[in-house]
Amino acid sequence: MSTGCIHIYTGEGKGKTTAAVGLAVRAKSRGLRVLFVQFLKGGADAGEVSILKDISVTIKKFSDIQSPFFNPDIDRGQLKKDVDKALAYVKSVMQKEGFDMIILDEFNCLLVEGLLTEDKAVDFISNKPDRLELVLTGRGATKRLIEAADYVTEMKMIKHPFSKGMGARRGIEF
Repeated sequence: MSTGCIHIYTGEGKGKTTAAVGLAVRAKSRGLRVLFVQFLKGGADAGEVSILKDISVTIKKFSDIQSPFFNPDIDRGQLKKDVDKALAYVKSVMQKEGFDMIILDEFNCLLVEGLLTEDKAVDFISNKPDRLELVLTGRGATKRLIEAADYVTEMKMIKHPFSKGMGARRGIEF
C-alpha cells in the first residue's frame, strides 16, 4: 500500500471492536502485517483476540490500563503515565516494525476517560507513517479525531437485549 488511511469505529452501538477485527482478518488474508493493540480490556482474552492469534496477527494488550469507570479506585495519575508509555511503545513500533495496519482498540475511550488529551491523540495519529493503515475504536470519538480521519463509522444502538435485562452472552457480546 502506498497511502494508508485513518479509520474510526465509534458510537454507542455494539460492534466497534468486531468491525476492526473483521478488517484485520481481511488485511491478514491479503498478506498484510497487522498489529492489534488493546486498551482498557483487562482479564481474559475475548474471542476476537483468540482468533486473531490463530491467524498470526500480532497482539499487544496493555492489561494494566484499566477503565476507571469499572475500577473507580484506580490511580488515574498512574494510568495517565501508563497510557503515555503505551503510546510511546506504539509510536516506536509504527516507525520501525513494518506493520501495514495497526488497530488501537478502545483508543477513543482513553480520551473519554480523561487518560489522554485530545491534543496528544490528534498529534499521535497525525504523525503516523504515510503507508500505515491506522484503525481506532471506542465510544466517544472527538470532533478533532473525526476530522483527522479518512473513514468514520458510527455504530448506533437502536435496540439491544440488555435493555430487557439480558446479560452479555459468550460468542455474541464477548
